[in-house]
This record gives sequence, structure tokens and C-alpha cells, in this order.
Amino acid sequence: MPSTPRPLRRLGFLTIGLFDGADPAKGHESTLEIIELGERLGFDSAWVRHRHLQYGISSPVAVLAAASQRTSRIELGTAVIPLGWENPLRLAEDLATVDLLSGGRLNPGVSVGPPMHYEQVREALYPDTADSEDFGYERVRRLLDFVRGKPATDFSGVEGFEAARRQPQNEYTSDVVQPHSAGLGRRLWYGGGSLGSARWAGEHRMNFLTSSVVKAEGPDTAGGAHDFAEIQRSQIAEFRAHHPDGEAARVSQGLVVIPTDSATPEQRAKYEAYAAKRLPRTTAPQGPARLLFAPDLVGTSAEIAERLHAHAGFREVDEVAFALPFTFEHEDYVQILTDIATHLGPALGWRPGAV
Repeated sequence: MPSTPRPLRRLGFLTIGLFDGADPAKGHESTLEIIELGERLGFDSAWVRHRHLQYGISSPVAVLAAASQRTSRIELGTAVIPLGWENPLRLAEDLATVDLLSGGRLNPGVSVGPPMHYEQVREALYPDTADSEDFGYERVRRLLDFVRGKPATDFSGVEGFEAARRQPQNEYTSDVVQPHSAGLGRRLWYGGGSLGSARWAGEHRMNFLTSSVVKAEGPDTAGGAHDFAEIQRSQIAEFRAHHPDGEAARVSQGLVVIPTDSATPEQRAKYEAYAAKRLPRTTAPQGPARLLFAPDLVGTSAEIAERLHAHAGFREVDEVAFALPFTFEHEDYVQILTDIATHLGPALGWRPGAV
């Protein structure tokens, strides 16, 4: 446990933004309405997931551009954009544009690694360069450089006919990404679940997003068990040990949290069944990557707060982005968010507008 407890300062939530393939506009509108509700309830941040070739948000930057025009205060984040699908220079342009439209409220979270099911999508995504693409940290470094204002080319100014005519400033060529949004470079997040990614994020002055998934690293404990909370705590410590800001470096935790204070009996039964179905995957590392999942937290806000206060990872953070379950209905999200803002947040020491 930390020597100095960290009161919860920032309360956020994360949504995947599912939609019906036959009527995709309705799902996107639902996501925007949920973000608007979050602002009315006092949440400090709203985050959207990124999904490709699925019935979830494939273009979170575009969705957040829309959200920026329907909100005025709440911060808007991505958790996370998988950079294997992106050109860092083009993404830097989009991020800066939306950050300016939002008044400096964008918090882009990114991750690295090959695109999911890469063998099935490589010809569509990179038909000419599939074998030479680098999906490692270099892709993040390029994005960081472009967002933070490092030159993207060795040329700037005007040339030829434009130079002779003395075109106005907006006709000139810049050597850095335009538009440039001052401050955005300090609001870039890395979504990681390993000691290596935590260390890299810290060394490159990023913020660190932790979630309900970590990599089970190190020796097994008695009986082959792993302690998710302790693994997460160690990754947070590794991040801060390598970040110039040390203990002040920003970390956000994103567990699946489902308070039931105002839920109907039918909703409670659905929530409990959802968590029970997902519980077996939390008992041991999964797959070749040895991924370890945290149990979903379902119960009253008082019960959830007690479990979080005992969670080694949670005790190290002062901001969260609680994840909404993927497959619930709009009215379920309204109930869950309302209970988080009015019951769970205060039980964790959070107050609207405290930041």
C-alpha cells in the first residue's frame, strides 16, 4: 500500500459504442448522448474504444469531434487507438484538429502491436508493405514527435509561382504538422499492460492507461496463482520510476465497475450473470501472451468502494476511467453512470468539479 493515500481526483468512464449494422447511426447517437449525460453528471472525462471491422466505433477521433461540439467541459479520450492501423503523421493532424475544436480537451490514448487478425487484414490494410511494417514503439515515437512539433520535413516556405505572387500565409508550406495544438503533447496516453510498456511510456513522458487486463509477468505464487492488483501496482511503480515527473506522473485505471444502487431487480440479475460468465477467465493467465483479467466489480457502491480501497492498483492512482460493459442497453448505461456519479464517486472521495 502507498505511504500516502491518493484521494480520487478525476472520475471518468469508457464506452465501446456498439451499434446495429443495419442502423449504425442510432448506436453512434447513443454514444454521443451518453457522453453528454456524463458531462451533466459531473464526470471529468469520457473515453471511447476503437474497433475495426466490428460493430463498434472505428473512428473515435471523428466521434469525439462531434462530442466536442455537444459538450463544453468534459475531457474526451481514446482508450485506445491501435497504431498498427494508423499513419502517425495523418493521425497527428486529426488529433490536433479535434483538440482545437474541443478547446484543448482531447486525451488521445494509443497502443502498439500488429493489428488484430493481421494475416486476414494485411492485404487490405498494407497491400504493398505488409512484410515491412514496423508495429513497435517507433510508431508511437513518430506520433509523439509530430504532435509535439518536431519537423516532419526539411522544407518550409513557398516556391515557384506561389513565391512570385507572394501568397498569404496560409498558402505557405510548414515543416511541422498543422494545425499545431499547444499542450496536446502533454495529454498523450499509452495503454499498456506490461512492465516494458510501462517503462517505455515513462521514459517518453507519456501518461499511462491501465485497464482490466495485464500481462502475467514474474514467477507464479503458491498454487500457480497471480495477483492482478499487485501486478498492476508494480507496473504503475515502474512507469513512475522512469517518468521525469516521478510520483506526480499521471496514471488512470480502467476496471469494469457496475454499481447496482438504483438498478431494477432485472438489471441486477443481468449484471450478475454478465460478471459470472466472465469470471472464469480471471482465474489464470490466458493464451500465449499470458493475459490476466480483473474480475468485474458488481454490487452496491459501498461494496465496490470497499473492494477498490483494498485494491493495490487502485490505491496508486487518483484518476479512473471505469469501463462500461460492452453489451448492455442504453438505459443500463444511464443507470450505471448515474450511480457512479452520485454514489460510487463520492464514496471514493471524488467531488464534481474538484479538479
